[in-house]
Amino acid sequence: MKKLLAALFVSSILLAGCGSGGNTNESSESGSSASDGAKITAVGSTALQPLVDAAQESFTQENPTVQISVQGGGSGTGLSQVSGGAVEIGNSDVFAEEKDGIDAEKLVDHRVAVVGFAPVVNKDVGVKDITKEQLVDIFTGKITNWKDVGGKDQEIAVVNRASGSGTRATFEKWGLDGSEPVQSQEQDSSGTVKKIVADTPGAVSYLALSYLDDSLQALKLDGVEANEKTIANNDWPIWSYEHMYTNGEPKGELAKFLEYMVSEDVQSGPVKELGYLPITSMKIERDAEGNVK
Repeated sequence: MKKLLAALFVSSILLAGCGSGGNTNESSESGSSASDGAKITAVGSTALQPLVDAAQESFTQENPTVQISVQGGGSGTGLSQVSGGAVEIGNSDVFAEEKDGIDAEKLVDHRVAVVGFAPVVNKDVGVKDITKEQLVDIFTGKITNWKDVGGKDQEIAVVNRASGSGTRATFEKWGLDGSEPVQSQEQDSSGTVKKIVADTPGAVSYLALSYLDDSLQALKLDGVEANEKTIANNDWPIWSYEHMYTNGEPKGELAKFLEYMVSEDVQSGPVKELGYLPITSMKIERDAEGNVK
């Protein structure tokens, strides 16, 4: 009996030691998980996507415990997902107030840049400058051949962004004066639009300046070119703020990343390098109703 009691006593000590070791391991695993850092998902505007992509690369190099995923889908998608709590950031080319079904009051607006948009055509159409009236007539189907605006005898092929796109909303509001464009093929991505216009004879569409390169011809309107100077003073009206919306005030690493987006490193670096305008460059301010001051 004494031997049995002694064995039980030793066993209880060993079990207690194992239990203590298990708690220590759980604590260690929990601490490791906590040190993994924040996971941030930004969804929405494809016009803003290149800038957020570039900024997150440098940010995560300096903050390796933070994981940031940047996805497109359009401004409408970004606003609806951040409003519903599915993502941390909703990227948008338009004010939340401009989108139906979005409770703008619960979202916090972080303006990180300004983006200009320009009508773009296939390089072979032979047109570089049109009037604002001609632009509206092309996109509403009143003008259907490039020869009618000084170009080749070639049918015009309009390429639109999909409904819900902030780029489309901005272009229709400020480029087409609110006119509804003709029914045509629609694309979800700015990158896809760029490729289609570059490869399709007679094609015309519109893109953020950050997507422009030598594969396309950007059109002037009434002799005015879309660039930093003309956008800053509103001589070129087809522009919008680039918004990064959060559902409530951001905290922790999310707040830190949004502060980084408006830092001198980003505003003087990727913002300018990728064809956006720094917020500080604007000489005027425009609200959701289009009022300029």
